[in-house]
Amino acid sequence: MAGEKTEKATPKRKQDERKKGNIFMSREAVTVASMLAAFYTLKAFAPFIFGNVKGFFMSFLELASSMEHLDSQTLHQLISDCVVQFALGVFPVLLATVLAATIGTMLQTKMLFSMESLKFKGERINPLSGLKKMFSLRAVVELIKAILKIIVLGAVLYNILEGRMEEFPRLMDMPPSRVFPITGEVVSEIVMTVGILFVALAAADYLYQWWEYEKNLRMSKQEVKDEYKQMEGDPQIKGKIRSMQQQRARNRMMQAVPSADVVIRNPTHFAVALRYDRERDNAPTVVAKGKNLIALKIVDIAQENGVYVMEDRPLARALYASIEIGQEIPAQFYEPVAQVLAFVYNLKKKDSIT
Repeated sequence: MAGEKTEKATPKRKQDERKKGNIFMSREAVTVASMLAAFYTLKAFAPFIFGNVKGFFMSFLELASSMEHLDSQTLHQLISDCVVQFALGVFPVLLATVLAATIGTMLQTKMLFSMESLKFKGERINPLSGLKKMFSLRAVVELIKAILKIIVLGAVLYNILEGRMEEFPRLMDMPPSRVFPITGEVVSEIVMTVGILFVALAAADYLYQWWEYEKNLRMSKQEVKDEYKQMEGDPQIKGKIRSMQQQRARNRMMQAVPSADVVIRNPTHFAVALRYDRERDNAPTVVAKGKNLIALKIVDIAQENGVYVMEDRPLARALYASIEIGQEIPAQFYEPVAQVLAFVYNLKKKDSIT
């Protein structure tokens, strides 16, 4: 069918869609990058955070042992310290998460910022459009991804925790200095395993998003033709413009024929009009040339304006093939053209005498 979208999107189509903010991007990849960045930042800063929290609680316990000395200033200082410790613990993790999400998004969008996507569109609040999206292929894929993530997370938790179930009751009898390393080891194992599986899921989602994007941008053969016409111009219009330009150039050329000193012709096939003005020309210059009907037209205009027409078949053909309009003749033609011009000048002298 003519309207069937079987052609790949052209670069122009992709560029136009990009300007509208329509690009493919895997949110799963951004989510996984943010999750891993947050965890490994937390793991790297854990000693620092643990030390700050420990110092804060020691100060808090000391303050609690002397409640009679608690006043508004001390309470204000306690709240300030709490906020500072919380910020010191959260800020590195929050910063790493934001940076990972920003970089992951920028790498996929190539730093695209489009105001087009911020404009109001009625279809966004259209219930029918919402229903279509709910039962679309994308919605099914998103549901499958959510189920897969739950299954993967559940399977990893079960496999890892099952082998350590006997260790957990013992943690209640251990000091915090031993509990935290063991707990951290278990959490690290869970996150590493889940992270690897989620990275694979994100890669699959990235490929799917790319495939769906390319599929949605496919064009019909007619659309490709229309776009080509829009970019390059309609061939018929271009042909008309070219024809008009050629006609104008031909008219200018014909207007220059009366300024020539001689027209060298090959009876009906070629005609070349030469001008030699010692004040502005270094050598004889071609002011007009043509073949067939144009050659005959040049000859007619020359005869009407008293320009001498001379027949020289080899010279006419050679000049026509070698020199463009407005160019001076090369050195190889100096001698034969000089002979022609000398002959023409002698004829003009004789005519002026008589």
